[in-house]
Amino acid sequence: MVVERSGGHRAGDGSERPRAVASSGERYVPVGKLELCYETFGDRTMPPLLLIMGLGSQMVLWEDEFCEQLAQRGFWVVRFENRDVGRSTILRESHVPTRSQLVLRDPRGAAYSLEDMADDAAGLLDQLGVEAAYVVGASMGGMLAQLVTIRHPARVLSLVSIMATTGNRRVGLTHPALWRQMLRRPRRDREGYVRDFVESYRAIGSRRYPSGDDRLWTLAERCFERGIHPAGTARQLAAVMTATDRTALLHEIKVATTVIHGDADRLVMPSGGRATAEAVDGARLVVIPGMAHDIPPALWPQIVGEIEQTAANGRR
Repeated sequence: MVVERSGGHRAGDGSERPRAVASSGERYVPVGKLELCYETFGDRTMPPLLLIMGLGSQMVLWEDEFCEQLAQRGFWVVRFENRDVGRSTILRESHVPTRSQLVLRDPRGAAYSLEDMADDAAGLLDQLGVEAAYVVGASMGGMLAQLVTIRHPARVLSLVSIMATTGNRRVGLTHPALWRQMLRRPRRDREGYVRDFVESYRAIGSRRYPSGDDRLWTLAERCFERGIHPAGTARQLAAVMTATDRTALLHEIKVATTVIHGDADRLVMPSGGRATAEAVDGARLVVIPGMAHDIPPALWPQIVGEIEQTAANGRR
């Protein structure tokens, strides 16, 4: 089912004074041979909601205010960093794929798979003592959320897949104009990193809902201070580029599922979202006009509302 939305604040959103939300601060847990960095928001006694971020993206890109809005809806929110990014374990001894291996999707360039990364997320739930959670993922994180649901079905109460795709190479393609930017050599100095970050978000972000350079600059500086690892991002990209088609496995998902995609997304074309929703029996497809490959603040109330509705559907 396709649900078309106009975006922006809905009636009543933001009109009430928000409740204070407690944060755990950054914490670390061992998951196999890794150590994952995570943070929680809200009351530990509330239903758990796991947020999985995308390619090379630190957990702080699930921005504090977004997590707080979810906690105010009655969730115990967990955000974390995937392997090879931020303050989770960086696999420094692992192979770094070459550009040709990435372009050719050469499996020899992959140090690990998306399945391995999905198992990391399930391992985090183990360490937190969470039997099952509502799972939300964005971009590569949406792909991981799909795989957590496929590989660990008893651990997932509902699924929200945002601006992701199925692994079928005929859908969810990247606009050719963005490839040069994706494969460029990242700058490692502070100013260069920040400028690259802002430029990237200008290229992939929602022009109808501009985030503003000041906000992007602040996010970039926060990420730089926490630690940047371009080789880790390249290894994650190799996992994405060599992933197998999940379409047949998506048919096996039985939990309430919502697929959110922007009709202006050029990094993962909307066909990826449509294919995901078509593959999951009973999934809702929410197409947001003007949304590109980001989650701009103007759309937070709507997206938080969709997550809450999906969780409610999962409880029926």
